[in-house]
Amino acid sequence: MTRSLLVSAMAGLALVLGCAGEAPLPVADPATKRTLDQGELVGFSAEGAQVWRGIPFAEPPVGELRWKAPRPPQPWPGLLEALEYGEACPQFEMSGETVSGQEDCLTLNIHAPAAAAAGEGGLPVMFFIHGGGNTIGSAEVYDASRLAAENGVVVVTIHYRLGVLGWLAHSALREVAATPEDASGNFATLDMIRALRWVNENIAAFGGDPGNVTIFGESAGGVNVYSLLLAPPAKGLFHRAIAQSGFATSFPMAEAENATDHPEAPGLPGSSTDVLLALLQREGKAADRESAKALLAAMDSAAIRTYLDGLSAEELLASFSGGGAMGGMYFSPWVFRDGHVILDEEPLDAFRAGHHNRVPTIVGTNRDEHRLFQAFVSPHVSHFVGMPLRIRDLGRYQTVAEYGSKLWKASGADEPATAMRASQRAEVWVYRFDWDEEPSLLWLDLADLIGAAHALELLFVFGGTDSELADGLLVEDVASAEELSRQMRSYWAHFARTGDPDRGQEGDLPRWPAWAAEGSGEKPRFLVFDSARDAGLHTSEETLTTDQVIDAVGSDPRLEDDADRCEVYAGFVQWSAEMTPEEYDTVGGGMCKAHPLEARTPAG
Repeated sequence: MTRSLLVSAMAGLALVLGCAGEAPLPVADPATKRTLDQGELVGFSAEGAQVWRGIPFAEPPVGELRWKAPRPPQPWPGLLEALEYGEACPQFEMSGETVSGQEDCLTLNIHAPAAAAAGEGGLPVMFFIHGGGNTIGSAEVYDASRLAAENGVVVVTIHYRLGVLGWLAHSALREVAATPEDASGNFATLDMIRALRWVNENIAAFGGDPGNVTIFGESAGGVNVYSLLLAPPAKGLFHRAIAQSGFATSFPMAEAENATDHPEAPGLPGSSTDVLLALLQREGKAADRESAKALLAAMDSAAIRTYLDGLSAEELLASFSGGGAMGGMYFSPWVFRDGHVILDEEPLDAFRAGHHNRVPTIVGTNRDEHRLFQAFVSPHVSHFVGMPLRIRDLGRYQTVAEYGSKLWKASGADEPATAMRASQRAEVWVYRFDWDEEPSLLWLDLADLIGAAHALELLFVFGGTDSELADGLLVEDVASAEELSRQMRSYWAHFARTGDPDRGQEGDLPRWPAWAAEGSGEKPRFLVFDSARDAGLHTSEETLTTDQVIDAVGSDPRLEDDADRCEVYAGFVQWSAEMTPEEYDTVGGGMCKAHPLEARTPAG
């Protein structure tokens, strides 16, 4: 799918699998009772932490508030027992067909050290944004109790509107917008900003310091961290940022709105016009695309609004159903350059010019990002009922995944870091996660199949390396993984506390060097996270640009012929924004025309 960035979204294989089974409802702990302007609430205690779940941070975005900026929450009556997660926002389940979740979904969860209840306030706040391609996902799979309890931070996790309900730009909606925020189309981004405002106003009651907030997110959550750096209304609401496996990307308004076959300014698949055309056909109001266009052209703005407002979440998402969604994900444009909520310029240009919210920032990727996705679609892996069975050609499989992962590092970490350093002080740090010590399951070596794959670092950041899921399924040596988890949490928490990861909380780790600016005479260096059984913590100068990665494909001796090289290029089109179908047809003097993109691109 052109420019789908589908890979930026997987919520994390290990943590998604961890959703299976429901834990019993916790018991309210009177020691967790708090009084806010919204009312009184009580949470529970667990693993050295105090936890509150499902706290509304905005009015439900339903009825007249659908596709509008979130409004402040209303008070609740009586005592709120904050023991259960709020509903996830509407999304496809894994099948890509059934829809779950509710539109009344804007809630957050808080994890604080138990000591905070005894008056130890002013703790650093870490505000986590989940991944899932901005179309699926939930905060429910991220238990931050250990991170909070052992590292002395208050962790907030949130739900935000997803997909077409979270980002939709159309002139019919703008005509009745009361504010620039309502007109922006960036409703999910505004959900995150509203949640940050809630934190600013209320987190002191839970032991947190509203003047020391670190936003962090993984995959699509990392994309959203970048978007908040590019959002003027978010200025002052956070003070540090960590983007894990994200991309610095945003879409022009024309791409968000226009039909894909617009003669002058084509939109992207999933644009608001394409959604309307698909829905009109699906409901039988139009026989084909051309008749749907004619019908849409005859509808005035009021009719379009009435039509959109009358659709259920299931009906809205139906326009994407059966479209090859991977794990329930689908593509619709998000993070629009509306000029108010998101800057109307290319993200890297904005970073270079210093137009962003300049705060200390950590960015990074995993060495084998793409293996998680290639494992399920690669022609070099045998599958049974959609699951990997064995690797047929290890060299080809890992070479293709290697290039996708390097491109991710270039566009998701190295290039944004370099652009930021052009306009701010030495307050940017870069990492790569290299841990790959999974066990073998029967004849399938997971270290070969997924290695340091997308989302695996979340087990280490949240302290889940000793869980039942990890022990025996994903982690071969729990003690070694636990030590790396301690180190990562130490760096993350020290950064949240001071704005510099330095040598970690205890000062016992290698110093993490800041990213060097271009023209400084120094080479940029980044920290590699690996276990002591392998290379351990160390620094590297192996930096990349997208052009370097793309150029290397043409000369790599492991790629024996044009067909091999075009397989890699096809992956660039499928999984990133760094190569368009038109560029695929012209790369290498047009060598890939003999290998049509649709035949080389895995369904996803």
